[in-house]
Amino acid sequence: MIKLRKPGLLPCIIIAMLLGIAAGFVSPDWLTRIFLTFNAIFSQFLGFVIPVLILALVAPAIADIGNGAGKMLVATALIAYFATVCSGLLSYFTGITLFPSMISPGQLQAVEQAAGEALKPYLTVPMPPLMDVTSALVLSFILGLGASALKTDAMRLWLDDLRSIIMMVIKNAIIPLLPLYIFGIFLNMTVAGQVAVVLVTFAKIIGVIFVLHIGLMVAMYCVAAFFSRHSHNPFRLLWTMMPAYFTALGTQSSAATIPVTLKNSIRTGVNPDVAGFVIPLCATIHLSGSALKIVACAMALMIMQGTTVDFPTILYFISMLAITMVAAPGVPGGAIMAALGVLSSILGFSEADNALMIALYIAMDSFGTACNVTCDGAIALIIDRFFGKKQHSSAVPA
Repeated sequence: MIKLRKPGLLPCIIIAMLLGIAAGFVSPDWLTRIFLTFNAIFSQFLGFVIPVLILALVAPAIADIGNGAGKMLVATALIAYFATVCSGLLSYFTGITLFPSMISPGQLQAVEQAAGEALKPYLTVPMPPLMDVTSALVLSFILGLGASALKTDAMRLWLDDLRSIIMMVIKNAIIPLLPLYIFGIFLNMTVAGQVAVVLVTFAKIIGVIFVLHIGLMVAMYCVAAFFSRHSHNPFRLLWTMMPAYFTALGTQSSAATIPVTLKNSIRTGVNPDVAGFVIPLCATIHLSGSALKIVACAMALMIMQGTTVDFPTILYFISMLAITMVAAPGVPGGAIMAALGVLSSILGFSEADNALMIALYIAMDSFGTACNVTCDGAIALIIDRFFGKKQHSSAVPA
């Protein structure tokens, strides 16, 4: 008997968007209000979970870094963080340059109208979060650094268990319900008459972000080529890493792509010991492609609403984003789920804004993951230049 393969998250999101648009033309008010009620409750649940999610993911990651291998780990973490912040800034400056000519400012009087402002949910269930996002980040650093300093394993085990619980919540509750949530959002947008504007904007943003991903990879390998011991041709180095890129396109997981990324990083001339340390670490802490997507999508949505923020606020947002995405769970859409907190707390995004961010992000999830893992090879080349000298072999493995 042939088993039917369960569809991935991306096909489910696309189907939910299409069904939501189709249903919006025929849905009676009472049915629309049912989905509004579900979305209202689900968004409250997300708001409650997000600070706990940040605590559960960031604290264990900091504890792991605290117990790491000295200077090499610190250098890798700093380069990965710097690369993630720079990719966010690249996306921001591209957005303020190109998006105003591609997107009419104020196309949406408010994205909240797209979530069915004319209709109200039957009920809501308030779920106040235990803490705000900033408090969750501060507590994560305190617990993570404290766990790494303690000689006992009790706190580390507690943090690991908390991370496992939150990952189960994401995999078994949030991710399965996301398509229904997206269905409700697009149903409400269609009822409100905003869906055509949103879809056209989606297509433009996706095209720009794809080009930005290519530019980011070329730029990182130009820097890596400067440090490389074997090849100063960035395009040859990038071509060597293409198997990792296409593997990540299919798996949508940095962790699942580690064996391929590791093999091809060694082929670029990186010492195997250095590659074996840097590649798995960067699969967790380096998210340049993800940051690029999130910042570009956020800029586009703000322009659509006719809102602006000053550069210091954007810089603060990108800096916090690079931290909150650390150790994002190895499931499709993990980075955007971790980013919802800073989107709401720093940029003031609403429920409808966050729902559109989720849909946009997941539509390009595989390309962001592919960019992340490919650029991990560039970071490995830079680290190898400083830490691989004593053990390095002049022969590049086949």
